[in-house]
Amino acid sequence: MTTTLKSKLQEDLTSAIKERDELRSSTLRMTLAAITKEEVAGKEKRELSDDEVLKVITKEAKKRREAADAFAEGGRAESAEREKAEGALLATYLPKQLSDEELTDLVAQAVEEAKAAGAEGPRAMGAVMKIVNPKVAGLAEGGRVAATVKKLLAG
Repeated sequence: MTTTLKSKLQEDLTSAIKERDELRSSTLRMTLAAITKEEVAGKEKRELSDDEVLKVITKEAKKRREAADAFAEGGRAESAEREKAEGALLATYLPKQLSDEELTDLVAQAVEEAKAAGAEGPRAMGAVMKIVNPKVAGLAEGGRVAATVKKLLAG
């Protein structure tokens, strides 16, 4: 039987607790709590697929990055470091992010496809995003993708 991502997180939590690794155990606990919350949201409880679990982990990692930035701006370096460490730990469970070159190549292809379909100028943004989003799902953050699309459409 293949191991699901959720059970991998639970196994890692168990080993983190045994190793008394406070950072890992608290981060994994919060992430598993977010997954459970997602599972019981809606009308009936369900098991999340690995893709859905990845989305939850991505969301949690993004929260950590934003919190780290907020703490750093507020002069709370220690808290910022903690959030960064939690974000880095969660990143180990996510697929490798696309490099800037790979993202630019994918967006450039999508811009060509959108132009071929008749999308022009600033209004092409939506059309390009529609083409590129499925290709980069989980591999690049939405804000990064949007910025790259804007840059290529302007240029």
